Amino acid sequence: MNINTDIAVTYLFTNKKMTLVAVMGVLLGMSIYIFMNSMLVGFDKTSNESIFKNTPHIRVYRDDVVSKPLIGDSDSKNIIVNPKVVPMSNTIINPNEVVTLIQKDKDVTVVTPQVMATIFYNIGKTQVAGQAVGIKPQEADLMFNIRSTVVEGDFEKLHTNLNGIAIGSGVAEKLSLSINDNINISSSRGISRNLKVVAIFKTNNSVIDKTKSYINLSTAQQLLRENNSYVTDINVNITDPENAATVAKSLTTLTGYTSEGWKEANETMMAAFRMRRIVITFVSLTILIVAGFGIYNILNMTVSQKINDIAILKAMGFKGNDVVRIFLTQALSIGLMGVVGGMVMATVLITILKKVYIGGDIGYFPIDYEATKFVQGVVIGMIITFFAGYLPARKAAQVDPVSIFRK
Repeated sequence: MNINTDIAVTYLFTNKKMTLVAVMGVLLGMSIYIFMNSMLVGFDKTSNESIFKNTPHIRVYRDDVVSKPLIGDSDSKNIIVNPKVVPMSNTIINPNEVVTLIQKDKDVTVVTPQVMATIFYNIGKTQVAGQAVGIKPQEADLMFNIRSTVVEGDFEKLHTNLNGIAIGSGVAEKLSLSINDNINISSSRGISRNLKVVAIFKTNNSVIDKTKSYINLSTAQQLLRENNSYVTDINVNITDPENAATVAKSLTTLTGYTSEGWKEANETMMAAFRMRRIVITFVSLTILIVAGFGIYNILNMTVSQKINDIAILKAMGFKGNDVVRIFLTQALSIGLMGVVGGMVMATVLITILKKVYIGGDIGYFPIDYEATKFVQGVVIGMIITFFAGYLPARKAAQVDPVSIFRK
């Protein structure tokens, strides 16, 4: 060690209590920063996984067309017509060609058509309103991982049985249904079909579980009295869900149909995610900054207490830069000890919380070791520590030894 470092170490250990307080401040700030940001990443991952169980990355569909007011020539009065939805079929024309066109995009991984049908589940005189989704079972399972939500039966049987149906656990409970039971469903077009229950799924979303069911695409088309080219939506998954908005724009241009990314389809939920991210980031940064103020106050007190020592050092030939190095070394040493301790404490907290079982479709608490958050915490912590030490160090460097000796 050179003489500057030796003096800095001496200052660190001559007042162990103040050094310990400063280290603990950085340690707590660092551990909470890493812990809260790792928790934030875990929340986002869990929330996205929950969304993607029922929502594709991109939905391609035919949007409603709104009529426009009729405008006459400049000499006549305008004919005002209230804008209304123009009656038009919402089917996608030539869906197979559209699917083939979408599959050519390099970012696309899975493409599958579907038909949405409003139905009634009928058991004797009991009738429950719901929604049947006509799908290609294998493709839909690849996209939404439906089998992971199945609690009874085998979803694979839906692929081999055109008269099969997979129902939500809420529907099964309302109608006292179990596997291999028959159920009659009727559509808004007046068509009824008797189907066999091959699977019961549970998403832990009560609205979905009490209304939703999956049937074969051809069965849904028959319920709506449509031919086998009738498709209301084309679901698309891509390699990176965060690029959904960009890819959706290109698919709109490519197909001529409306393409909506998953974030646009869940705007309210996305707003809640953003608010949560802002709050957690603000709180964790505030704690680190408070720890920085603690270091600043302690070093400022050290400068005041050691003012005579600093004057003697400068009288002996130490330059202002040497004094700055002494106090910066002291600050960065405190910061380094706090950062290392904070990383250890954050790792312990994350390890404990990972083993806490929450239940539902979440399972264990959504948190994991996020390497990027550890690195961010170290960098931000050391930057705050540097500036917290630099200000008192600069003050110490400006001490005039002559004026101190006169006092």
